[in-house]
Amino acid sequence: MEVKAIAIARANILRLLRDRSSIFFVFIFPLALVLLIGLQFGGSFAPRLGVLVESSGDQAQGFVDRLIEEQRLEVVEFEEEPALVAAVERGSLAAAVVVPDGYDAALESGTPVEVGFVARPDGSGGILEAVVAEALTSSTLDVTAARFVVDQGLTGFDQAEQLVGQVAPALPQIRVTTRTVGESLFPATLGRFDLGASSQLILFMFVTALSGAAVLIQTRQLGLSRRMLATPTQVRTIVLGEGLGRFGVVLVQGLYIMIASLLAFRVDWGDPIGAVAILVTFSAVGAAAAMLMGSVFSNAEQAGGVGVMVGLGLAALGGCMLPLELFSPTLQTIAHITPHAWAIDAFAELVQRRGGLVDIFPELGVLAAYAVVLGLIATWRLRAVITRV
Repeated sequence: MEVKAIAIARANILRLLRDRSSIFFVFIFPLALVLLIGLQFGGSFAPRLGVLVESSGDQAQGFVDRLIEEQRLEVVEFEEEPALVAAVERGSLAAAVVVPDGYDAALESGTPVEVGFVARPDGSGGILEAVVAEALTSSTLDVTAARFVVDQGLTGFDQAEQLVGQVAPALPQIRVTTRTVGESLFPATLGRFDLGASSQLILFMFVTALSGAAVLIQTRQLGLSRRMLATPTQVRTIVLGEGLGRFGVVLVQGLYIMIASLLAFRVDWGDPIGAVAILVTFSAVGAAAAMLMGSVFSNAEQAGGVGVMVGLGLAALGGCMLPLELFSPTLQTIAHITPHAWAIDAFAELVQRRGGLVDIFPELGVLAAYAVVLGLIATWRLRAVITRV
């Protein structure tokens, strides 16, 4: 019996690998989405600021150096203004700064000088403008002080600049310290792709599992179940084989996403034993849900459409599209009606709180309960459907 069940499961997995559309949605699209979310919302993201220096001098270079030292920015230097403006328009730069010709001479003579700032109206230009203004002010403090001495008629600019250089180090420094109150939602050590990877893994595993319901219906429509019953094959063997097939498809996808994201994006999945345990239990939940849907619907197209909607709806409610930490307490409670929320909690324990297999036993227990309950209902329903064919 076990050999026949494994053969049925193997046939289901091979059917997935031979379907070109499945290859894209099961193996390529999930990694692309992990990459997109990581680039867009990853914690290590720094806005890119373009800089064009039309003037050569110590003051202009000091301003650029001050921007480069700013950890909140990634400075990219340009040589032509049209290319700089085009980069901002295309969105490859968040903003741009143009240091005009004669910048040093204007500061030393006290002549007003305009530093160009270019940004899109729908981007982070307002925030970057404040950062650039602070860098500009701090980089010109010495020359401003020297210019004040000259304006008082006390000495020439060169002598005033030397005097400022001697006095400035002896002046008392103002130290600004910051303190974070409360607990951070996400640890500072969380990688750029770590936050979105686990939620996308859960989302695609469940959607792929539910899409297997259509394949199960096609098996009945093509008469494969009837042919297997005509052989010395028991109903429980067919049910077990179909269940193992759904389980194998989802588990293969989950392992692929986990290993590929680890190698390509250095995603941290925490304790490997715990991560695999989550994959196994959630794959069982997905397989049981697919078996149930495959036994309830009689039309493959209907099951496929409903499966996608149900999969995406449960994923949204369970925290796959927005972190559970951003949900209200009431919505967090409602979210845990879904198995997705429990799986995401388990991954959060491994990745964010550096727990192990023992720490996620409660979440694994809930997922196992989902799998058992859905599996029993699906088995009862599928036995009745198969024997009626």
